[in-house]
Amino acid sequence: MTVLITGSRGKVATILIGLLREHGLAVRAASASPDKLTVPDGVERVVCDLDDPATFPAALAGVESVFLYANPQHIEAFLTEAKAAGVQHIALLSSSSVLEPGADTNAIAAMHSAVERGLANSGIQSTFLQPGAFAGNALGWSWAAKSAGTVDLPYPGTQASPIHEADIAEAALAVLTRPELRGRSYHLTGPASLSAAERVAIVGEASGRPLTVNTVSGAAWKESVAEFMPESVADALLGYFASHDGRPDAVTSAVEELTGHPARTFASWAREHADAFRP
Repeated sequence: MTVLITGSRGKVATILIGLLREHGLAVRAASASPDKLTVPDGVERVVCDLDDPATFPAALAGVESVFLYANPQHIEAFLTEAKAAGVQHIALLSSSSVLEPGADTNAIAAMHSAVERGLANSGIQSTFLQPGAFAGNALGWSWAAKSAGTVDLPYPGTQASPIHEADIAEAALAVLTRPELRGRSYHLTGPASLSAAERVAIVGEASGRPLTVNTVSGAAWKESVAEFMPESVADALLGYFASHDGRPDAVTSAVEELTGHPARTFASWAREHADAFRP
């Protein structure tokens, strides 16, 4: 079985490629810039730009399963080519935002919902992995932590159940290699709901440098991320932060059901990445 991995420069995809190779599967690592990929021996690199349908046919030729990042712009064209290539199964990296109230008006949720709908109507067996906050999102605090020892947060009480990217990759491995798990949706979370302030404290403990939290306005936070984050996404995140301020996030057993082990803790992620927060 050949598995096409889209977005192969991403953290989840990078881990997944290694896991699939360990299981002896043929892997095709796809990226808009495959020459920039570092992959294990035996992994084929191909051009597949989800913004460019012309790259789809060659990338999909001979593929049985796909690990797909959600990009709604050309999803119909991608699925048309996938059917023509004989793809049997697609595992979608979606988002738990699709489960939230008002998902249709939330920019992040709407993007993932559009792809989920396309897959549901495609006739190709599909599995939706719906993780919440990635543990790795905390790397966005690294510069402030290193330079000032203070992290600016618009809602320090915002709760999330951050999931380790390795758990997402292992969940994807399970649905790609075990047919009985396919055709379902899995809400993936870490093992505990933590406030943003608690996560900052955990990162500080792991790095050996206590960090403080500075509460800022939503407008100030939005301005601070404007260079690298579209306004619609920033607005969606601010809405999420506000709606989850002081409200415990859902915690599911889906990671353990798929992988056979409990979800990794945020503290374990912080210890693995402690150097990123040290001066």
